[in-house]
Amino acid sequence: MDKEPLIIFVRDTLSSSHLSPSRQVLEEIAGYFEPQSFEKDELFVREGQVSTGSFFMTEGFMRAFTRNPEGEEVTTYFYNSNHHVSEITSLFTRTRSMENIQAVTACHGFFLSIEQLNTLFHSVPEFREFGRAMLVKEFTAYKKRTLSLINQTAEARYSDLINTNPEIFRHVQLKYIASYLGITDSSLSRIRKEFSKKKADGH
Repeated sequence: MDKEPLIIFVRDTLSSSHLSPSRQVLEEIAGYFEPQSFEKDELFVREGQVSTGSFFMTEGFMRAFTRNPEGEEVTTYFYNSNHHVSEITSLFTRTRSMENIQAVTACHGFFLSIEQLNTLFHSVPEFREFGRAMLVKEFTAYKKRTLSLINQTAEARYSDLINTNPEIFRHVQLKYIASYLGITDSSLSRIRKEFSKKKADGH
């Protein structure tokens, strides 16, 4: 499996931190990752178990989800191609995960075990900066999502999702999208109809 997308991802992430790693360093980092694939509906992280590593996904869609007190699944995050996937709390604190990460489609990419991750942290300074950048990025995304559930309407959250990640609507079941937006299936259906009407009317 070609590791070039992984190398580009690491390079671009470090570039955003004003670092320009050599090709040799990038290939050294990529060398620690192993090819891995997941079938549709397969779990990468299982609730109640300790996460064993992180995953760079070159192809596919995944979702993170937990269950509310009534036992209903609530989607908390989506991951698409060329994204880093991990359950950071479980991975770094070595505690049992409180959520699941599941392949929504067949997924392909590269896995980095916690052991290899620690080796990289202690031996490659550029990887430490990469890890810091990824932690900041993930924290920012979760913070934005948490605030959106408080200070945005459902329509605004839908608009933001369809504008920033339209591919989700081609690959992910609507019930997962509805739970991610914090609304019912019927509310999502209504919002989609309203947006389609506005688009047809030229608004």
